[in-house]
Amino acid sequence: MRQLLPVCLALLSLNSLQAQQKEGRVVYERTIQMQVNVNDNDAVSQMLPRTRTDKFELIFGNNQSLWKHIDEDDNNEESGEGGMQIRMVGPGQNDVVFYDFNNARVIEQREMFDKKFIVGDSIRKLSWKLGGETQTILGHVCQKATAQRIGQRMQMTMDNGKMERKEINDTSTIVAWFTSDIPVPAGPEVQGQLPGLILALDLSNGRMIYKALEISPKADLASIKEPNKGKKVTPSEFTQERDKMLDEMQRNNQGSGNRIIIRN
Repeated sequence: MRQLLPVCLALLSLNSLQAQQKEGRVVYERTIQMQVNVNDNDAVSQMLPRTRTDKFELIFGNNQSLWKHIDEDDNNEESGEGGMQIRMVGPGQNDVVFYDFNNARVIEQREMFDKKFIVGDSIRKLSWKLGGETQTILGHVCQKATAQRIGQRMQMTMDNGKMERKEINDTSTIVAWFTSDIPVPAGPEVQGQLPGLILALDLSNGRMIYKALEISPKADLASIKEPNKGKKVTPSEFTQERDKMLDEMQRNNQGSGNRIIIRN
């Protein structure tokens, strides 16, 4: 009997591993603290929203994943006093992102002013530090992991009716909470990085926060495929295309002080 006990425990452990979820669907809520700067116009500043909330869908299976925005009622445009139009443009709102974890590839379908682009790149891994802290999210015990991402982000300002933008250096502190219950390296923003599904993510001390709202063990695996609608470009070529479009938009809107576009 004593000899059978270790064997039984080993079989129970094996069955537990085999039962781990390898495919599914997750709905995330993303909250962004908007970066707004309207020089010398306190009245306009008071009218501008400071946060934005969106929902996203993650489908994963077969060591791949697909990330996209969940369409809801359009709350991107608001009207202010004097007919002022405020347009909220959230990052990644219309993007579709495909991850191939086996080959460390990421393919993004990105939209800029009704034009679509296909941007291919490799998954660039960060240096993660695993902590001993845990928390339970949707019934799953999650472990804390932290990393830093060095890059750039766009800062936009409005000065006397003229919009100005510039790229600024941006070092983001990333705090992720992932669960080994679902041993798939998927999640928001930093997929292909950690040995478990990310259920919560905090970028730059709350500037952008993701939180899983629901998890389903069922996934439409046929929908997990590379997006193909758009012009194929490299990441640097996409940045050039984006800058050209923003320059054109700014030229077209010169002399009109009644429109403000806010980006994160």
